[in-house]
Amino acid sequence: MRLNQLHSRPTSGGRGDLSVHAKDLAAIGDAAFTLYGRLEKDGEHAKVASGKAAKDLTDDFAVGSALTDVVEKWKKQVDSLLEACAHISNHLDYTQKAHAGDEYHIATSLSISKIDENFR
Repeated sequence: MRLNQLHSRPTSGGRGDLSVHAKDLAAIGDAAFTLYGRLEKDGEHAKVASGKAAKDLTDDFAVGSALTDVVEKWKKQVDSLLEACAHISNHLDYTQKAHAGDEYHIATSLSISKIDENFR
């Protein structure tokens, strides 16, 4: 019996099983959080500027109401992306904390002497 490694087996592309490290998760979560902040600010700026243009154009041109429709669609799309970014960021924060808790539990509850005792 081997407790210190997996059995050797061929894998596709010469790589092992999928693994993710905490710093990888943190980088993705940070990127999603940063994207959320920029999208919230820049998306709102575009909505306000386009909304003002739509209002100004509505008085004199038929294209104003079409631009108003575009602004409404833009807001829905930005809100959808903001929700996705928040979900990614929050989920990865939760995942990191959950796995850290699992690691702590395993490390504090696993006793080699207890394992040895059960194999005698």
